[in-house]
Amino acid sequence: MMQLLRETNADWWEVEALYDLCFAPGREALSSYRLRDGVAPVAKLCLLLRDESGVAAAIRFWPVRIGGHDVLLLGPIAVHPTHQSEGLGGWLMRESLSRAAQLGWARVLLVGDEPYYRRFGFQRLDGVHMPPPTNPARILALALVPGGWDDVRGEVVKYDTPPALSPRSCSCQGSDAT
Repeated sequence: MMQLLRETNADWWEVEALYDLCFAPGREALSSYRLRDGVAPVAKLCLLLRDESGVAAAIRFWPVRIGGHDVLLLGPIAVHPTHQSEGLGGWLMRESLSRAAQLGWARVLLVGDEPYYRRFGFQRLDGVHMPPPTNPARILALALVPGGWDDVRGEVVKYDTPPALSPRSCSCQGSDAT
């Protein structure tokens, strides 16, 4: 039976192993990882699906800033190869985005394939720039509230001791603040 759980420190390495399995070697060299380095993910949005064999799917969200605005950076999200095409990725997406809205987040950003993420409401976003070498056509956004992306433009920058989140260690046990 599949269980939806919040990721804990005890799950960290098992989730990392899933990401290593699902993504190409060198995934941590991507520009989005530079935005995550030294910043804890948003603990209440780090979710996983677990069955008797272990972690079947996982999703994480990280805080970033664009033009002084708080933004959620989605990713990574991964589904174990033995569970692909079972709808687990969609389940995690819908549940985590619902929780993000309930926590008061206004906007979500990701780097990914528009044809896949469009079904969750993500669209290409102009005027927002990820660190190079990110392909601008892969920068996608979702407003969790009406007008959530209005007037939000500029460089995506690392979250460094923001007012909304207190300093903490790098773990999914990080701040529960919105």
